[in-house]
Amino acid sequence: MAGENLTLLTDLYELTMMQGYYKSKTNKTVVFDAFYRTNPCGNGYAIAAGLEQVIDYIKNLHFSEKELSYLGSLGIFEDDFLEYLKDFKFSGDIYAIPEGTVVFPREPLVKVIAPMMEAQLVETAILNIINHQSLIATKTARVVHAAEGDGIMEFGLRRAQGPDAGVYGARAAMIGGCVGTSNVLAGQMFDVPVKGTHAHSWIMSFENEYIAFKTYADLYPNACTLLVDTYDTLGSGVPNAIRVFTEMRQKGIELKNYGIRLDSGDLAYLSKKARKMLDAAGFEDAVISASSDLDENLITSLKIQKAAITSWGVGTNLITSKDCPAFGGVYKLAAIQQEDGTFLPKIKLSENTEKVTNPGNKTIFRIYEKETGKLKADLIALADETFDPQQKMKLFDPQETWKKTTLPGGSYTMKELLVPVFLKGECVYTSPSVMEIREFCRQDLDTLWDECKRLTNPHKVYVDLSRKLYDLKQELLNKYDADEK
Repeated sequence: MAGENLTLLTDLYELTMMQGYYKSKTNKTVVFDAFYRTNPCGNGYAIAAGLEQVIDYIKNLHFSEKELSYLGSLGIFEDDFLEYLKDFKFSGDIYAIPEGTVVFPREPLVKVIAPMMEAQLVETAILNIINHQSLIATKTARVVHAAEGDGIMEFGLRRAQGPDAGVYGARAAMIGGCVGTSNVLAGQMFDVPVKGTHAHSWIMSFENEYIAFKTYADLYPNACTLLVDTYDTLGSGVPNAIRVFTEMRQKGIELKNYGIRLDSGDLAYLSKKARKMLDAAGFEDAVISASSDLDENLITSLKIQKAAITSWGVGTNLITSKDCPAFGGVYKLAAIQQEDGTFLPKIKLSENTEKVTNPGNKTIFRIYEKETGKLKADLIALADETFDPQQKMKLFDPQETWKKTTLPGGSYTMKELLVPVFLKGECVYTSPSVMEIREFCRQDLDTLWDECKRLTNPHKVYVDLSRKLYDLKQELLNKYDADEK
């Protein structure tokens, strides 16, 4: 994990292609786009995350003697190529959408402009990092939306697919809207709140449930959440918790950050019964938290049943994005720089329409409705294009081109999403803190219409192509069609 050289965190073919470029003296500057094709979890959007780790990876990209020795042992890399790798350093440009931004399919989340060998090498790691954290941040945003303002705590470390997935998954979960994590290492690394209660083993290790609760309350009077379902939730767990809370109050201890946690059984029924018992005993402000294999769908169901739960601990289904375990991001060549400095656009064809790429050196503009501040559409354009929001703009669906809309001049605003991260190999971007990214994400989600945030069959946000980019794409498609004939 920390301190490990990740230069070989790549697929073998990236290195074999690099050697091929080296041997053929082919190392022109190229443009690669990292994007995804379909929103995960049936969602209406995704959340970009992982950029800070991409920055760390690029900054530390180098081949030490250890890496070179291993590559040499494979018997497929020649000495002159390995000698070249000794002084390898990323020298190109990287543009990216800032973390916490709401994003949509086909938009370049990361754009790499670099010599071919450099751009090729970084593909795998960029996709690995961005795919994972964007997936968990998106899943978290769904869970947070389902909770309708209640706090969501991430505690999936023990179920994550390894230490890195647990730590960086917790980071992404915080970006997506969690109020805290049980992961202490993530708390240390990213300066995010760590939270937790106790396990059933704590209760079982004492003579009885009451003594276990009382001992815990004596230790943590300002963070006393008691797990009440070890034996009999309503018969002993809640009554013993009430007894301990009553004794604390009688001692003059100010009760704050206190309550109970349910981890099994019928959460709707038990929480409503527990709420009545707590209220009757004068503990109306006691929090009832719940866990037990929760996800956005179960939370929604419990909300419909009016469960008396206001704090949710979500573990396995969040940290693994269990129902949608892969983000599906890809990395595609979009242009090659010519001798005169211009970029020759490239396009990948496919029998699957969604796999046909958008050519050229591109950028993305987000269009907002001026009156409401809500997101109207995204526009992928060529990097040298400019637009005047005071002029009317015609938007059209790039697949179903008869679907059109005209935005009157002055009725909308625009923001370019891609920002420079590396220029000529030097980092020019400072990552905000995770909690700052979390707040930015919350604000960015507020620009979505409610219909776009539905968990099922959300309204589609349109990602359009500028007329210039659309015409370029059609020109290339027609060219290849003519070549085939």
